[in-house]
Amino acid sequence: MTHPSLHAATTPDKIAYRMAGSSHALTYAELDAQSNQAAHLFRAEGVAAGGHIALLLENGLDFMVVCWGAQRAGLLFTAISRFLKADEIAFIIADSGAQILIVSATTLPQLEGAALPKDLKIFCIGDAPPDQPSWAAALAQQPKTPIADETAGADMLYSSGTTGRPKGVKPKQQGNPITYINPLFKVLGCDMCGMDQNTIYLTPAPLYHAAPLRFTMLAGAIGATAVIMEKFDPETFLQVIEQHQITHTQCVPTMFVRLLKLPPETRARANMSTLKGAIHAAAPCPPEVKDAMIAWWGEILLEYYAGTEGNGVTIINSKDWLAHRGSVGRAAFGEVKILDPETGAPLPPGKTGNIYFAGGPAFEYHNNPTATAAAYTQEGWSTLGDIGHLDAENYLYLTDRKAYTIISGGVNIYPQEAEDVLITHPAVMDAAVFGIPDPEMGERVHAVVQPLDRAAAGPALAAELIAHCQSKLANFKCPRAIDFDPELPRTPTGKLLKRLLKARYWPAA
Repeated sequence: MTHPSLHAATTPDKIAYRMAGSSHALTYAELDAQSNQAAHLFRAEGVAAGGHIALLLENGLDFMVVCWGAQRAGLLFTAISRFLKADEIAFIIADSGAQILIVSATTLPQLEGAALPKDLKIFCIGDAPPDQPSWAAALAQQPKTPIADETAGADMLYSSGTTGRPKGVKPKQQGNPITYINPLFKVLGCDMCGMDQNTIYLTPAPLYHAAPLRFTMLAGAIGATAVIMEKFDPETFLQVIEQHQITHTQCVPTMFVRLLKLPPETRARANMSTLKGAIHAAAPCPPEVKDAMIAWWGEILLEYYAGTEGNGVTIINSKDWLAHRGSVGRAAFGEVKILDPETGAPLPPGKTGNIYFAGGPAFEYHNNPTATAAAYTQEGWSTLGDIGHLDAENYLYLTDRKAYTIISGGVNIYPQEAEDVLITHPAVMDAAVFGIPDPEMGERVHAVVQPLDRAAAGPALAAELIAHCQSKLANFKCPRAIDFDPELPRTPTGKLLKRLLKARYWPAA
């Protein structure tokens, strides 16, 4: 049973999606009816199979209705971060070629000043202005039965743009039936983590991001119940697990850090007995943080390394991670290759280089053949731009993003090492390490730290943190100086926007 429409026929009154805060819910029968209406609306607006829509929404039940409506109408659907500015939103709309945009009363003001295509149709969810077409009113005019030409659509999401303009990852559509499930997420969720129709899945992250959206749709496809948090809060997260008897969830390392920074008595009160699987990815997890999470939750963590591009995946469970501490696992299909950054030649185990997937699914960056070509070798191997190494058993270890490498005096320094050390200090909530200009060395290592207690920020804490780093790493890998920020610029899915920090220190030229 691999589609909400099938579960609507067998378990119509079962909850498909529930909001954690409001407790508003959609049964499978309601999801099926409303997604059918959405598919009819898209057709009525002239969007045929293979066409494109976009949505700019906060987490909510309508988010899932829009996506499932587009999925069964054979459309590409682009979920846009609600934290983007008008120009960034306009770029994605124009680049994707979206014909319809669905917004909410909350996100509609973000379009002010955006240079949007004149023929773009915009529907608004919630209390729309009188001159703005209402999503609910338009939906109500449509039949609740399936459209005649159902075929599987797919998300076309944009990279988070941590190092520049976001790139749209265009999937390979082949006229699949609507029961088609993304094989990568089926392997991760069902085969490796044990998700099935009895699962109660918790989504704590924004749905516009690839992993939260795809896992939440997987829950609907297999007939599970998904509980969606309006926004992540560590203490609320623990309460929701207990209240709804959550069995599975998907997190990012920054969530783990914030959970571990809760007072010990708060963590001790949390009842985690129903939790069977916790999937995590999106960024490297400091080994000390993962050690602490396994000690707290047990050996239920499943880590994977992949990207929005879907060109490959490595997977590791807690037991294997404890035996290969720091690894992100072995390839679930295909093969991982480590290539010399200078020559492109394959490197042996233990040698650090650029990470490529061989034998994985192909992808392309929409309207960006240059970026697509740069991601591939002549052999057809593709990369996400990360650096790492394999051990003798083909377990992969991430070093850092290629774009974040600091070159100081001709030596490559990978800032992830220092970040992992800094984040474990009890006075640190978050940390970023990157290179800044140095007249002699080219670059020098610098850090910006978000302190747990803002009042503690100052020279004394900076000196303490530098000494802490130097006690764990070679001095040349450690920051020479530390600045403090009330909060570091991260996406809601946990990715650090280092380019925004680096811009403060590098000349515009």
